[in-house]
This record gives sequence, C-alpha cells and structure tokens, in this order.
Amino acid sequence: MTALKITLIVLIVITSILLTLTVLMHKGRGGGLSDMFGGGISSTAGSSGVAERNLNRITLGVLLIWAVSIVGYGLLQKWVF
Repeated sequence: MTALKITLIVLIVITSILLTLTVLMHKGRGGGLSDMFGGGISSTAGSSGVAERNLNRITLGVLLIWAVSIVGYGLLQKWVF
C-alpha cells in the first residue's frame, strides 16, 4: 500500500502543477486578474478557436485525473491507517 500512496501523491503533485499551468494559459475574458498580468492587451497570439478548444479538453482531462487521484488517496487513507 505504501507504493500506491506514493504513486498517488506524486500524481496529485504533477497534476496540480499541470492544472495550474493550463488554467493560466487560457485566454483572459477581461475584467479580472488576467488584465493585471497583461491579459488586457489585445494580442491574437494563440487565440485560435481550435487551440482554445484543445486547451479546454486538456484542462478537463487533467482536472479529472486530479480529482480521481485525490478521491482515491482519501479513500486509501480512510481504509488503511
């Protein structure tokens, strides 16, 4: 069980970093924190509709893996002390 716990912790850390990066890569919608960090500048680099949809899919996939890992680790902690 120790190897499974270590694997889940590593997976949670990696997916947490990836999730943060993919969320930050999204195009800003304006009026929020994205404007503070240069999102308000009207640059069209990487603002393709296909690229944004693919980024959405990647973000949702990473989110799903992250959530399943956290629930699995919580269940493992509950059952095995």
